[in-house]
Amino acid sequence: MGLKDILPGSLGFGAAPLGNMFRDIPEHEALATVNAAWDDGIRYFDNAPFYGAGLAEIRMGAALAARPREDYVISTKVGRLILDEIEDVGARDLGEKGSVFRHGRPNKIVNDYSADATLRSIDDSLKRLGTDHIDIAFVHDVAQDFYGDEWLAVFESARKGAFRALDRLRDEGVVKAWGLGVNRVEPIELLLALEGPRPDGFLLAGRYTLLDHARALQRVMPMVAEHELAIVVGGPYSSGALVGGPNFEYAPAPPEILDKVTRIKAIADRYGISMKAAGLQFALANPVVAAVIPGASRPGRIAEDRAALAKSIPVDFWRELRSAGLVNPAAPLPAAA
Repeated sequence: MGLKDILPGSLGFGAAPLGNMFRDIPEHEALATVNAAWDDGIRYFDNAPFYGAGLAEIRMGAALAARPREDYVISTKVGRLILDEIEDVGARDLGEKGSVFRHGRPNKIVNDYSADATLRSIDDSLKRLGTDHIDIAFVHDVAQDFYGDEWLAVFESARKGAFRALDRLRDEGVVKAWGLGVNRVEPIELLLALEGPRPDGFLLAGRYTLLDHARALQRVMPMVAEHELAIVVGGPYSSGALVGGPNFEYAPAPPEILDKVTRIKAIADRYGISMKAAGLQFALANPVVAAVIPGASRPGRIAEDRAALAKSIPVDFWRELRSAGLVNPAAPLPAAA
């Protein structure tokens, strides 16, 4: 079953901030944010054990506990087990994500993409989320940003383990769909080039945004379309850089990115358009994108995202971005700009 058949709308909720991403978020604020998403009509929630070593799943499970389970869709991820054992959070090797979740739980995180670990990971997520089933399971971070030169070996481990296990679970009806949840395009290319197994779609974070989309356009989007699959776009604000934050790719934004943001914002300001509106509507203009899942850690952010999607943007805005070289010539733009 394809992602577009499963997802209940084009705007979902990315739960990474609930894991105390970048800051120590009070419990009441985290729960209020999920409730605000629900009240706004959002019915797709994406999570992962990695987010705060299980904290995001626990919080989301608590916030959704009284909601009818048939009324919403959950995706979570496999590839990491969260143990009862405590570890030094500052000593974790998180690849390019560094200390993103330094305020999360101190439970030990173990990378394991085997079939047995995949089954255990899903069982553990079910307990933390307080639910009886997962709709979509993504294999998490089998890419260069976490594993460097070893990423192909990790991918091979997942191919023999997690991929086959999830293929079987999907065919048995335990999950409705599975795919990769990654921050790089190459793992998606590699999986789609294999004769088997058969993923149902992908979560691609940070690679199809207004600030960074050229590489995804070259191969991944056409390959996904050719296989009649779809992508969920994570991190549509590029770790916050697009909307004035200091980070890009979970680290301080480099000068060239800050310059690009400044140039886009100057045009957006002249048209009275928010950067959120530009970012979300750009991502959704690509026909292979099934949904965007901006993260939020404050209730007020949800209304901002919804308003951004509803904002009417003149075609001339997109044309000006293209003529200024701020979007790739091959990128689909809203209203056929």
